[in-house]
Amino acid sequence: MIKKAWQIDRETRLNAVPMDRRVHQSSWFPADFTPPCGDDLIDMFWESRVPGSGAPECAYVEMVQSLHNRGYDVSEAEKLLPPGLELHRRGDRTGLRALTARLWEAMYAAPIDPSSPYHRYEHPAAWEQVRQAMGKVSEERDLRALDNLEEKIHHGWLGQLAGGAFGTAIEGYTGRRIAEVYGRIESYVTTPETTNDDVVYELVLLDAFQRSGRKVTSREIAVEWVRQIPFGWSAEWVALRNLQMGIFPPESGSFRNPYHDWIGAQMRTMICGMLAPGWPLEAARLAHIDGVISHAANGVYGGMYAAVLTSLAFVRDDPQALLVEAAEYVPQKSEYRAVVGECLEVVRANSDPQQAWDQLDERFEEYNWIHAYPNIAADIVALWYGQGDMTRSFALLAMCGMDVDCNGGLVGNILGVMNGTPGQWADPLGDRLDTYIAGKESLSIRQLAANTAALVRQTW
Repeated sequence: MIKKAWQIDRETRLNAVPMDRRVHQSSWFPADFTPPCGDDLIDMFWESRVPGSGAPECAYVEMVQSLHNRGYDVSEAEKLLPPGLELHRRGDRTGLRALTARLWEAMYAAPIDPSSPYHRYEHPAAWEQVRQAMGKVSEERDLRALDNLEEKIHHGWLGQLAGGAFGTAIEGYTGRRIAEVYGRIESYVTTPETTNDDVVYELVLLDAFQRSGRKVTSREIAVEWVRQIPFGWSAEWVALRNLQMGIFPPESGSFRNPYHDWIGAQMRTMICGMLAPGWPLEAARLAHIDGVISHAANGVYGGMYAAVLTSLAFVRDDPQALLVEAAEYVPQKSEYRAVVGECLEVVRANSDPQQAWDQLDERFEEYNWIHAYPNIAADIVALWYGQGDMTRSFALLAMCGMDVDCNGGLVGNILGVMNGTPGQWADPLGDRLDTYIAGKESLSIRQLAANTAALVRQTW
């Protein structure tokens, strides 16, 4: 019997042993990196390693898996995965080129599976529809958010970068495999690096926001993506490909994008919360503007939830209450909102975070480690049981595994804004943010925070 795509992915992740970053260096892209094309790109999508952690992945398996998650019958595409993996193993580029084309055809010819729970939910798209689907939420700005604004934003950036650096070394593995190598993690496992693929999208949004303020459009941000970002992964890769062909938002996020419910928007919209401190509806709106560039439906809602969590962190001090309140700013009949509700039910019912995570991990076993759902589950576990303590919360994220750098960035940003970023996490970073954007190879974190705060005050 042919294995399901999600089964192949699950087995890969359960069997993957983390590369010990205390011994091995990472391999992030330099600013002058030339994206692969042709056969090299095909090879990369059949077998690659995550730059920071070395975790194994196969993009084509993940594409099929994602379409299954979205309620398509992908059985014909799944038949092509074993021979594709074998052709790649043998180095048969000619055969692999032809099979990959057939795989793309099979994926996009996949019929809807009417039995999938995905189709039980609503997926409003335009902002007006999304806003209406939230129900009754506050449209007000909380002026308390402006108190100590510069310091809160600075600590938000520090917490985000610390969480990203912490997680970059271990992302893509299960929590149990991580523990086999490192034990319980309560500090950086190696010299922290701030380079990753999460922050670059926030920096580009800031450039567009600086020109247009709160009138900024998805199209303006998308143009900056094309101008500044050389290469993306999963949903962002598809979006960049679409944009380069003249397909602009919102179609850039939905057209032939199997990944549009993944974590990409959820990982990068903390900046939207920092630009709308104590103003959750505005944070959600900005996140929607940004999210539709590369995502649709639940992927966009994930970005909105992350942005609102950050926005409310400026005026709230209870992470558990924060998780509940922020959910009101997500379409109430969406699958994403149902997932958040499930996660909250699980953590409320369990005093032990490991038991809670084991239950959630089983619930989301068919989803890739970069999908929005298992990762927001990990974020909820970390914030619910972490008691506002960054070290404890990061340790919980390591316990969960998954996309730890993205999750660390969100949790770190929230707690940095709320409680400040402790020296053990902030000091090793110094004042330096490294990126692979040409012209932005090295930035001052403090200056970045000051610029962010200035934009808030200018547009308030």
